[in-house]
Amino acid sequence: MAFSELLDQVGSLGRFQILQTVALVVPIMWVTTQSMLENFSAAVPDHRCWVPLLDNNTAQASVPEALGPEALLAISIPPGPNQGPHQCRRFRQPQWQLLDPNVTATNWSEAATEPCLDGWVYDRSTFTSTVVAKWDLVCDSQALRPMSQSIYLAGVLVGAAVCGYTSDRFGRRLVLTWSYLQLAVAGTVAAFAPAFPVYCLFRFLMAFAVAGVMMNTGTLLMEWTSAQAQPLVMTLNSLGFSFGQVLTGAVAYGVRDWALLQLVVSAPFFLCFVYSWWLAESARWLLITGGLDQGLQELQRVAAINGRRATGDTLTTEVLLSAMQEELSAGQSPASLVTLLRTPGLHLRTCVSSLCWFAFGFTFYGLALDLQALGSDIFLLQVLIGVVDIPAKIGTLLLLRCLGRRPLQAASLVLAGLCILANTLVPHEMGTLRSALAVLGLGGVGAAFTCMTIYIAELFPTVLRMTAVGLAQMAARGGAILGPPVWLLGIHGPSLPLLVYGTVPVLCGLAALLLPETQSLPLPDTIQDVQNQALRKAAHRTPGCPVLKSTQF
Repeated sequence: MAFSELLDQVGSLGRFQILQTVALVVPIMWVTTQSMLENFSAAVPDHRCWVPLLDNNTAQASVPEALGPEALLAISIPPGPNQGPHQCRRFRQPQWQLLDPNVTATNWSEAATEPCLDGWVYDRSTFTSTVVAKWDLVCDSQALRPMSQSIYLAGVLVGAAVCGYTSDRFGRRLVLTWSYLQLAVAGTVAAFAPAFPVYCLFRFLMAFAVAGVMMNTGTLLMEWTSAQAQPLVMTLNSLGFSFGQVLTGAVAYGVRDWALLQLVVSAPFFLCFVYSWWLAESARWLLITGGLDQGLQELQRVAAINGRRATGDTLTTEVLLSAMQEELSAGQSPASLVTLLRTPGLHLRTCVSSLCWFAFGFTFYGLALDLQALGSDIFLLQVLIGVVDIPAKIGTLLLLRCLGRRPLQAASLVLAGLCILANTLVPHEMGTLRSALAVLGLGGVGAAFTCMTIYIAELFPTVLRMTAVGLAQMAARGGAILGPPVWLLGIHGPSLPLLVYGTVPVLCGLAALLLPETQSLPLPDTIQDVQNQALRKAAHRTPGCPVLKSTQF
């Protein structure tokens, strides 16, 4: 693992790493706002049909002054399922007989009503404007709203597939810089979209870029940090998502117009694009893929920032060739997704880690939907999701050092699943206990996410790391897409959705026990490094073999 020694020489946890962590984690907070944005920008306000007696000044002039808005509403709009005004139908003609206190509209007939032919009137007390109100995504068009979120998730899935490969092919920083620009431009254009399909198109492009930002941020942090400090920086990266949840609730509370909100959360990425040119490309990736000259420049630059200029000046191309001869020869072999699935020692890691990421996406959306069903204030709920996540992730950092990666990965997923399963046994009347179990489950999901971001980088070599991360992101987004439809099982039994949401993370958590332990091991750079680790592990466990230095794997 020669690069680890080179990194220690130029500084593996110095001023450069601090500046890089700040520069990379701050955008993660704003990326989170993009993912959670439609909780607010596409919120469904209370609405009713447009009716002349209430919404047309000419018609109102012919109405007796003694009749107030409530009386006019009663004779114009039939009652809905919740006993409030119906949101999707209106009376064909004013039902003046309903003004008689002895007459009610509880037995109105479908024939006496019609759809909202003239549009809808929306309650603007909470939001001045939303995507739903702008394009009337209600009643017969209400399915278009979840379609928008599905398109966004599909964009992240496609982006994960493309950005994973392109990052291994063209570099981490280049793809990250492009993703910042694409996210800024697509988000800005989406705020001015003239039609709903155009809005969905640019949301897809935004999601594509979101995948590129998330994947390359984590990889750059890992590849520029020593093995001892990697859990710390990746926990900080994970906390960026938690603080992003809080930021989303705060910004949405202050900005109630969907287009302005879209602009506010997209504009910061123009600044990210500008300063991203200062970010250093991964020297580890450069050296493994043959970019010796540029890799040398990056190492010397980092040494200078960390106050080790003299050490950086001693590095030359010859020194790098000598130090990384084995890695350079192994790193030139072509690497692809097929390599991940066929190479001994990698295919099991690929399958099991993908299952864990799938369980994360599947379970997170299950818990989010369960929390939304509580009917709490959405601004406060959004903030609480982030606040609860923070101690869970900090606790994960401490437990990673004590328990290791594999046990904590398994335990966090199993805990989240058991909390959901336990809710199937708790009566709805015991709301406090159900909420407590939901919070514990959410904490388990947060811990699992933090552990997975660290674990996956340690499981795969540099030449395939971004391809593996891309596959994991695809699995997570696949779980996110498949998760919401599970609620349809509720028509067969109210507990069935929770049973499915709870069983998946439990099974995937148990499968995580098949992964090797990677605590305190340096990052593998080549496929040969992974196979050598496996051989050392096998030799250490086989009686009669020469005793090797004990290595935790």
